[in-house]
Amino acid sequence: METVEMNSVSLKRPHSEDDAANADEIKRQKISENSKTGSNSEQGVQTVTEQPDKSLLEDTKNEIIPSEEGEEQEDEELEDSDEDGDPESFADMMKHGLTESDVGITKFVSCHKGFSGILKERYSDFVVHEIGKDGRVSHLDDFTVPVDDEVNFEDPSEETFTVLSDEDKQRLEELQLLKNKETSVAIEVIEDTKEKRTVIHQAVKSLFPGLETKTEDRDGKKYIIAYHAAGKKALANPRKHSWPKSRGSYCHFVLYKENKDTMDAINVLSKFLRVKPNIFSYMGTKDKRAITVQEIAVLRITAQRLAHLNKCLMNFKLGNFSYKNHPLKLGELQGNHFTVVLRNITGTDDQIEQAMNSLREIGFINYYGMQRFGTTAVPTYQIGRAILQNNWNEVMDLILKPRPGAEKGYLVKCREEWAKTKDPAAALKKLPVKRCVEGQLLRGLLKYGMKNIISAFGIIPRNNRLMYIHSYQSYVWNNMVSKRIEEYGLKAVPGDLTLKGATAVHIEEGDVHNYTIHDVVMPLPGFDVIYPKHK
Repeated sequence: METVEMNSVSLKRPHSEDDAANADEIKRQKISENSKTGSNSEQGVQTVTEQPDKSLLEDTKNEIIPSEEGEEQEDEELEDSDEDGDPESFADMMKHGLTESDVGITKFVSCHKGFSGILKERYSDFVVHEIGKDGRVSHLDDFTVPVDDEVNFEDPSEETFTVLSDEDKQRLEELQLLKNKETSVAIEVIEDTKEKRTVIHQAVKSLFPGLETKTEDRDGKKYIIAYHAAGKKALANPRKHSWPKSRGSYCHFVLYKENKDTMDAINVLSKFLRVKPNIFSYMGTKDKRAITVQEIAVLRITAQRLAHLNKCLMNFKLGNFSYKNHPLKLGELQGNHFTVVLRNITGTDDQIEQAMNSLREIGFINYYGMQRFGTTAVPTYQIGRAILQNNWNEVMDLILKPRPGAEKGYLVKCREEWAKTKDPAAALKKLPVKRCVEGQLLRGLLKYGMKNIISAFGIIPRNNRLMYIHSYQSYVWNNMVSKRIEEYGLKAVPGDLTLKGATAVHIEEGDVHNYTIHDVVMPLPGFDVIYPKHK
């Protein structure tokens, strides 16, 4: 069982929010009916999520942008087309999902009527820019590749990526991963020049770290021979053989993506780079139905290789490359900056103006939004709770069992097979994309057996596992905030917590007149956390 790392950071920041709302896609939003400012997925801003103290009320200064008519293109990557033509629309599927009251979002900040609208009718209606812990907003504005002081074989030319045939790449990958009995792979040099041989040497070493090459004459022809420099030891840490000591071990870059969530995006990148997803790290997950910009770090993959992906992938762009000595950690961000379009507005001009004035001047209760809890009838907080209770059979069941809600057809078939057979191999065959959480758990069950669910669960990348815990923390936080407001209203009271710098302190009786609800924070439950003194 892994512990959740907690940081203490000032949380009162305009223009910052938790991750965008995945679960509110397309369905109609009550933007402020009964003056419920509701989940921050609907409007406004929210701060860093993985922190012990979080402000109850956020001020907002969001820009309201008129919508433009016209269709948009929502192309998926060519290699990752996974829709199976299910006639049920996303809006219909979302009817099976959670409501705000299911996750503790029940209180309001004022009493006007409000208005209705559609949030994220198009993915381009929701634009997210991550805010780092230094307050810098992420933008993709530089595609240059940093130059090292040291020249090394892993910074290849463009020709490197095309000189090897698909068959050569397949054989080299099997050799690299020791999947066959061959000790070497021979590649014939068709156009024998020194330059051509150099490019092949470079291609093998950069695309298949851990392999070495040499040139041999066979029957009057030149061959490049690829082999393991250190046998199985090379496989343990293949990239260490060619990484310059003067270069930071992690390549940080800005990822721009359209209509794809963060974990899916990393799975696509890892597939094209032929690496495991767990060498990537990030500060926060961004939802699918949006245009998002965020920072990613990857262990010992060069900027050159990453930049090449810009030519291979649709709806992705990578840039702003730099080398650093540290990965990224979940929750290290200050928040996110949002640009939101609401469409099909219903309500009078007066109702809309009143609601927007309330949002602008008063703010909203800073609940964790629906994106924290999943898009199906099985909320992620239930899985988090089962993990904390060490109820591993329930964890397995909650992740894999069939459920109504917004899911792709192949996942539905996989769940049905699991419910029918409880056979990991049979269920796994239904998944064309094996790197989703369900596929990773099934592979773990296949490897470790049904009686060792903990080890099987450990195959899921750490960030994904932690998100279940964070979801349960968020669920508890939402419910406690609703109870706090129900009990004491929208004013500071003795025993509340406020932040002094980065430290939470209690509001004392004699000091209460110096504070408003905007100063009040509530802690996420966790280790060594200060709680309010009142009930």
